[in-house]
Amino acid sequence: VQLVESGGGLVQSGGSLRLSCAASGFSFVDSDIGWFRQAPGKDREGVSCIGSRDGIHYAESAKGRFTMSSDNAKKTMYLQMNNLTPEDTAVYYCAWSYYGCNSYGSLVRVNDWGQGTQVTVSS
Repeated sequence: VQLVESGGGLVQSGGSLRLSCAASGFSFVDSDIGWFRQAPGKDREGVSCIGSRDGIHYAESAKGRFTMSSDNAKKTMYLQMNNLTPEDTAVYYCAWSYYGCNSYGSLVRVNDWGQGTQVTVSS
């Protein structure tokens, strides 16, 4: 299994970034997929999740600003992040599982993680 993130970087407050995660080694179309983030000194938290059976879910912090999507043909998931603030600074990870999403925008369990990509938002 491989999950390879890209698209992180440094952006000013109010700016946008689009993260990508290319997946291989598992049945992408049948899986639940999600994005997490971990800020310095904080626990890893779910940002968004697409369940194979129950649609897209977002954390409150992501609603209205972030959009998660996926391309089954490319086996790639995306996270479009708009109106970024310094509070969004974190390492962002993609992940997958077969255990579904919760209503808070997080995979219930994670089978595998990507290596993470740094997002830094300057004020």
